[in-house]
Amino acid sequence: MMRRGPKKLAHPFISGRSDEEELTNRPDHALVGVIRMPGTTGSPVRSIVRRIIGAILALGATVLIVYVGRAGYRDAAGGELDVLDALYYATVSLSTTGYGDITPVTAQARLVNVLIITPLRVLFLIVLVGTTLEVLTERSRQAFKIQRWRSKVRDHVVVIGFGTKGRSAVTALVGEGAEPGRIVVVDTDQRALEAASALGLVTVNGSGTRSDVLRVAGAPRARAIVVAPARDDTAVLVTLTARELAPKAQIVAAVREAENVHLLRQSGADSVVVSSETAGRLLGMATSTPSVVAMFEDLLTPDVGLAIAEREVESQEIGGSPRHLSDIVLGVVRDGQLYRVDAPEADAIEAGDRLLYVKKVTPAEA
Repeated sequence: MMRRGPKKLAHPFISGRSDEEELTNRPDHALVGVIRMPGTTGSPVRSIVRRIIGAILALGATVLIVYVGRAGYRDAAGGELDVLDALYYATVSLSTTGYGDITPVTAQARLVNVLIITPLRVLFLIVLVGTTLEVLTERSRQAFKIQRWRSKVRDHVVVIGFGTKGRSAVTALVGEGAEPGRIVVVDTDQRALEAASALGLVTVNGSGTRSDVLRVAGAPRARAIVVAPARDDTAVLVTLTARELAPKAQIVAAVREAENVHLLRQSGADSVVVSSETAGRLLGMATSTPSVVAMFEDLLTPDVGLAIAEREVESQEIGGSPRHLSDIVLGVVRDGQLYRVDAPEADAIEAGDRLLYVKKVTPAEA
């Protein structure tokens, strides 16, 4: 008998083809529900008023058309159509009431039909089909926004995971001046996506471990990708997928355990933040030097107080020492490499350098 080798198990992240590819092949209108564009919210009363105004405009246009072409109409009561007749014809036509069997023949009856019956009929239609029309309109609007966004999105930031770490990352990005509409959140938790959408962020419903989901989020054209899932193993897989799709993007990842940092580095992360170790150090320092922890919190909070920022060097600063500037300089960034202010490479500022410094944030700036 022939011995068979072990059967290989197909895995969506290993096999060259999977059902996940169907997502990137969908047309824009089929991505409604997967991608959600931020929108403005208004009161129901204002929405109803807008609908009524639209109905009045449509009614006025119909009246004008009927009156201009009144020679082609006949009134069962006899006589040539006037403005009131045109208004009556428009109202019974737009409200789908019909005409012919029961026809008001006096001006008073027709005026009652226009002023009382028709508004009641319009209100009835608003209540009956208003919700359905709103859903259809919103779906079409979302499809149009998705099409326009996908064709223009460049140099944006993709945040994978909108838990505590992801929310804090978005807060820091917005605090540094990033536009919420240029931040894309990828998550599978519907409540997290709704919270992100309420902040004006673009959301994508899906797992960040799937390459097609990251393509829909525009990861290949992103400036930076923030990897902030709840599990370290998920962070490794997300980083691998993101690095394959976006070889030039800045990828920053968060892990809970320090022993997994090298895995993130090998997977392609440019920067790795250890959340549990950092929190543990701050907890330990708070027992003996709480003022140091308070200073750290002040530096990490961009709203008010002190904040760590980066800026370009000014022409008059070239050639000088960063230690002699009015700003408190922490380091010099040169050709993508960070040198601490006490490093020999940072003795003199060169053209093209960027300074990492401490700035004071006022409430007006926040």
